[in-house]
Amino acid sequence: MTGAAHRAQADGLHTLGRWTTDRSLATPHRIAIDDRGLTLSYAELERRAASLAGVLQAAGYVSGDRIATLTGNGSDHVVVFFACAKAGLVLVPLSWRLSPRELSAQLGLADPQLLLVEDDLDALAAAACSLLPHPPRTAAPGPGGVEKSVPAPTRILSAGAAPPAGVGKAVHDDDPLLMIFTSGTEGASKAAVLTHANCFWTNLALSRTLDMASTDVVLAVLPQFHVGGWNIQPLLAWWAGATVVLERGFEPGRVLQLIAERRVTMLMGVPTQYLMLAEHPDFARSDLSSLRHAVVGGAPMPAPLLRIWHRRGVALSQGYGLTEASPNVLCLANEDAERMVGYSGKPYPHVAVAVADPVTGEIYDGAATGELLVGGPGVFAGYFRDPAATAGVLAGGWLRTGDLVERDADGYIRVVDRLKDLYISGGENVAPAEVEAVLLAHPAVAQAAVVGVPDERWGESGAAFVVVRTGMATDQQELLEHCAAQLSGFKVPARISLVGSLPRTALNKVLRARLRQELAGTHPVPPAHPQPPHTQPTYSEGGQP
Repeated sequence: MTGAAHRAQADGLHTLGRWTTDRSLATPHRIAIDDRGLTLSYAELERRAASLAGVLQAAGYVSGDRIATLTGNGSDHVVVFFACAKAGLVLVPLSWRLSPRELSAQLGLADPQLLLVEDDLDALAAAACSLLPHPPRTAAPGPGGVEKSVPAPTRILSAGAAPPAGVGKAVHDDDPLLMIFTSGTEGASKAAVLTHANCFWTNLALSRTLDMASTDVVLAVLPQFHVGGWNIQPLLAWWAGATVVLERGFEPGRVLQLIAERRVTMLMGVPTQYLMLAEHPDFARSDLSSLRHAVVGGAPMPAPLLRIWHRRGVALSQGYGLTEASPNVLCLANEDAERMVGYSGKPYPHVAVAVADPVTGEIYDGAATGELLVGGPGVFAGYFRDPAATAGVLAGGWLRTGDLVERDADGYIRVVDRLKDLYISGGENVAPAEVEAVLLAHPAVAQAAVVGVPDERWGESGAAFVVVRTGMATDQQELLEHCAAQLSGFKVPARISLVGSLPRTALNKVLRARLRQELAGTHPVPPAHPQPPHTQPTYSEGGQP
């Protein structure tokens, strides 16, 4: 067989529609999904996904067509994902947390051929579509399979048509599978295109460090409109034959209960979620003995909060990724979790990383500080219909992450901050994350965010926004003195504002652009307000939950 023939024969081997087919043959009766107590076996997941793929193809949807969804986490959404994977379609999961204006902007960019909407979100979808000159088609079952006119996504999922013989045969490794909108912390979000190969390799890389088995139980709390809702544990679980417990929202008490009752072994969350769990009154007495691997990502994790989890016997470890890398880039092994607190670890297998000068692009060897570059088969195909933005992050075979990192002599990497968030005060670089960490060490501070603002004397100076912990009191003067005792003078914020909350994305990333607008008087942040005292624990250093 020639090389070209071999490559042609191998094309399609990395497509994800095969996963449920293979698993339904190997372990048909094993539970794939536990959706609020309603379970779906691997055989049933395969039957429903293949059936829906056939319905969509029979309706005329062809490879590359985009199927947008507006729904919470659920087994129906998983069926849609694997149906798209089998039929060569592109799933575009949209956030139900957006306003109609924001949602219409994403629909306008994604330009989907079909929009599936959960019943409870009909009003939001209708409001968003009303703002579009050419709203997307919706779907309902008809005599011949699917009509492209009536919104009834929950009914389309119950369609029982047998899949045509060609389902899945024309899908290729490099075909797009997921279109995920970025968080847009600094402006309009972009639509990142992930191929079957991207998702295959990022899950293969994850499997080499996560050691997931068919006996594992994964609790999925990240929303499925985020790349982590698919490629950090859930998709790997369905590849390995494990069970995924799906949650539609995040309620700390229920999560603690589910960990104990379902004997959850793996969990992925963002720092705010782990904070909410640690501060819940039941945390200290909850049974966490089954939880053998918990990962935090999405934002830097305060070291004191990591230590609180370690004291509970959970090797909570920091990871790092970004949508454009599918997202898995760096991981910290369980055995390193306590020794390397604050580090994101080393690259996953099949992932290449480099540290480069942010200006010249010179790649450094050994211990270094610079911009993190990522390479390998997990790097995305580009931003949908945005070649300029794509060219801005893909250069010389590398993905420019825009993140400033420090790499030590042993190759462990710590994320310092976003390069865009750094500001220069009196000629000195200041990383907001460093100032925020000092503020968070104050027992009265629950949340903190720092941005650089213009300063006539120093060029730029820091402005801090602080949410005070319930039942505690502090003021700007005390917090400034606290910072001055631990930071160089140029790093101490010029002003500190006490606010009631920080503007955040759906994954709790701080919207720094919104804070800058607040300083300019164009987008006010809620002021702080008195709150009744409480006895929940803090996560300041030495705090005991």
